[in-house]
Amino acid sequence: MTFQQVSEPYDAYDVLVVGGSGVDTIVSVGALPVPLADSYAVPPLHEGAGHTGTGVALGCAALGLTTGFVDFLGDDHPGTLVRERLAGTGVDFRPLLSPHGTRRAVNLVASDGRRMSFYDGRDPLDLRMPPEHYLPPLRRARHVHLSIMHFARFLYDDIEALGIPVSTDLHDWDGLTDHHREFALRSDLVFLSTAGAGERIGSVMREILHEGRAEAVIATAGAGGAYLLSADDRTPRLVPAAVPPGPVVDSNGAGDAFTCGFLYGRLAGRDLEECARLGAMAGAYACTSPGTHTRLAQPEDLRSAPTATAPATPTAPPGDGQRLAGPPDARVSPAGA
Repeated sequence: MTFQQVSEPYDAYDVLVVGGSGVDTIVSVGALPVPLADSYAVPPLHEGAGHTGTGVALGCAALGLTTGFVDFLGDDHPGTLVRERLAGTGVDFRPLLSPHGTRRAVNLVASDGRRMSFYDGRDPLDLRMPPEHYLPPLRRARHVHLSIMHFARFLYDDIEALGIPVSTDLHDWDGLTDHHREFALRSDLVFLSTAGAGERIGSVMREILHEGRAEAVIATAGAGGAYLLSADDRTPRLVPAAVPPGPVVDSNGAGDAFTCGFLYGRLAGRDLEECARLGAMAGAYACTSPGTHTRLAQPEDLRSAPTATAPATPTAPPGDGQRLAGPPDARVSPAGA
């Protein structure tokens, strides 16, 4: 069953987000990793809507893109938090009721903004979204962004049949785990973090590009910027990190914001490198407020932000014998909550 909706669906979507809603509990810690101890006194915990699909939907809508969002959601308190967060944002959210409850994560956030996420995905492997729920919005979409929920992989055939470009975020994929591979090889734009593959990230990016259908693979490296690889490149290009508009306090949601900035540029017809620059700007904005998806870049923010910092060092492409620049997020989460 669907939750009761308060509006009719939009005539068309610039972006349709599939999957990835949930709730984060934020725990502030002095530093990561946290030393082993029986207990710690921490500042007040914060609980609120987060996770990757929520972030991409909110970020795209904040940038003026007409945004739809379909997913499963529990009839529970966390589900209420998600629906309340999305209400009035311009996101046309159309969830199906899941008897398994709303996904959750506990995120440890250090004083330098880095985080570690412990993800409770909940969805069973046999969970499927009925075509009658996703096909009507899918047919109205210019672009689809699939979160790496297991049920979302079963939408690829319909997306390809309709000829709609699709993106995905593999988060901290190490290039080996089978769960991510279909998403990697069947998407037109592939985002991931350098955290999982480390010094192997260059070879993982090349594998995605050469074995799949992607026109571009983008790997984010936290303070070290991002790396862009397209069919025109022999090696990944460095995209410097953007200058944040304030102190960095929390990296939760920065990768999702990067994706939004990139899609904003791509749907406006910008070239890939300019899209990555816009993504870096949006990601920098996300790091300047505590919590997840609490500061969302607006179009004027991307127009007025400084272009970039000086190139991070080292500037050699990842996977070419150099250690990656900048501390990436530490993540323990198959869905990049």
